[in-house]
Amino acid sequence: MGLGDKIQNAAEGAMGKGKETVGNATNNEHLAAEGQKDQVKADAKKVGENVKDEFKN
Repeated sequence: MGLGDKIQNAAEGAMGKGKETVGNATNNEHLAAEGQKDQVKADAKKVGENVKDEFKN
């Protein structure tokens, strides 16, 4: 996994966590769910990149 990919995935996960936190604080279920979705997507990308890295080795 390249450094840029790691940074991008971490940023996407952090933004998702922020959305979830704001959504929960404001009782905005849509925003909280969107934040959770962003976090899952970032985690899935991270797993995919890790698998690619394992096959390279």
